[in-house]
Amino acid sequence: MDRMKAEAVLEAVLFTMGESVEVSRLAEVIGEDIKTTNQILEEMAARYSQEDRGIALTRLEGAVQLCTKAEMYEYLIQIAKTPRKMVLTDTVLETLSIIAYRQPVTRVEIERIRGVSCDHAINKLLEYDLITELGRLDAPGRPLLFGTTEQFLRSFGVGSLEELPKLNPVQLEEFKQQAEAEVQLQLDV
Repeated sequence: MDRMKAEAVLEAVLFTMGESVEVSRLAEVIGEDIKTTNQILEEMAARYSQEDRGIALTRLEGAVQLCTKAEMYEYLIQIAKTPRKMVLTDTVLETLSIIAYRQPVTRVEIERIRGVSCDHAINKLLEYDLITELGRLDAPGRPLLFGTTEQFLRSFGVGSLEELPKLNPVQLEEFKQQAEAEVQLQLDV
């Protein structure tokens, strides 16, 4: 393997691993001895330093790790502190509505109401901290129970679940009929 290719392989491995890797293992990957591998790593480290890059190679007892330079931490903190924007698709909002009004509720109950799988929507809602696992239902299989969080209340500007808009019984029946019609259309296809 030529030198440039070996450096590219080492860089890719170290970047992907995200932790220290023994030089002996790196040597095996590029098909070189430990001495040659150490020389390549030293050249890479020197180049990262000379080019004033944001990364550095750190040596740790016979291993090496690709790390962010300490002087870059303030920039990382700016990004890490920036809250991620929540994207609530119709599917996620529909799932959240079911949980908010029916809590505590199991995944199976949500899927029965929606008529389709809700794994993705539940995972997104957990990720956004809008719902949480409340425990397990005392039933066969002990399914998880889901409910809303304080973050849900803050995000939607309500102080308690009692402040959620009341569902109009006529609208509720219309929604139910629409959902059943959609399920039937999916079954017919």
